[in-house]
Amino acid sequence: MSASVQDPPRSTESMGGDAGTIDLRRTGRIFGWLFIATFITAIPARLLFVDGLGASWDDMRFVPGAGSATSLKLGVILEFGLIVANIATAVVIYPLVRRQSERLALGYVTARVIESAFIMIGVVSIVSVVDLSDALAGASGGEATALAAQGGSLVSVYEWAFMFGPGLVVGLGNGLILGYLMYRSGLVPRRMAMLGLVGGPLLMLSFVFILFDVYDNGSGPAFLLALPEIAWESSLGIYAAWKGFRPSQISHPRPAMAS
Repeated sequence: MSASVQDPPRSTESMGGDAGTIDLRRTGRIFGWLFIATFITAIPARLLFVDGLGASWDDMRFVPGAGSATSLKLGVILEFGLIVANIATAVVIYPLVRRQSERLALGYVTARVIESAFIMIGVVSIVSVVDLSDALAGASGGEATALAAQGGSLVSVYEWAFMFGPGLVVGLGNGLILGYLMYRSGLVPRRMAMLGLVGGPLLMLSFVFILFDVYDNGSGPAFLLALPEIAWESSLGIYAAWKGFRPSQISHPRPAMAS
């Protein structure tokens, strides 16, 4: 008797989770709530930093003796929550959008990680400001002057980390890459996804203007150029959390090619 030899079955784990149909509604809602979490951590954190430094939204600077260490510490906690939410959004959606484009899906994960790295640089700078403020309280003369200058440098590092992360990388990651993936896949209404395709480049253009001192971060022109990206991210989070993702062909695995 002749025995037939069959290829061993391919496991779901080895296929990166692509062996079955993905629950679009559940995945979309998880993604949406995580996206909303990035808003409810990022904006209050920025406001706490403004209060903790005794500065203003469009003029982030170190004002000796005018800040609040408690506000800075609370802002740092929220910023860490933002980092977790940022990376979680990319991890949750990766198994789905990789079916549209594996390279762009990996690019989105990478953009989120790089954005979070810049945020962490800012967090470390702010924590250092807290320690410096404690040292400044007992200093006088030249030592106080030197510590105040160092505090200004640390706040400058935070501000530029903020500009490169949420100001530049977000335009590429959440704007162009995620906007394109959502537009091509049809997971959300395509007119909504076009906001990302427009907002991303505008946000990056605004970064260039700020870099070359055309206007300051937080000014009216900066807000206007950031508005489409804000509208894209907020509408994406609310839509996905409310309805989940729309039916799409990428929710089903691609048929295996015969060898």
